[in-house]
Amino acid sequence: MGQKKTFVLRIDPDKFAALEKWAADEFRSTNGQIEWIIDQALRKAGRLKKSTSKEKRNQGDENQKG
Repeated sequence: MGQKKTFVLRIDPDKFAALEKWAADEFRSTNGQIEWIIDQALRKAGRLKKSTSKEKRNQGDENQKG
């Protein structure tokens, strides 16, 4: 996996609390939940390819075998 970019996010405390609760309900970290939300929004908007990093890795493994 490539390096991840870090940045500061300013968010309303009530929204952050709701985000933390949602993340806990889905057994994710808050950061993981934010990444998941962004991923879903990008895919829905057609701004991100549908294949995942895991699928790309699996395709790379298959290419190396053959």
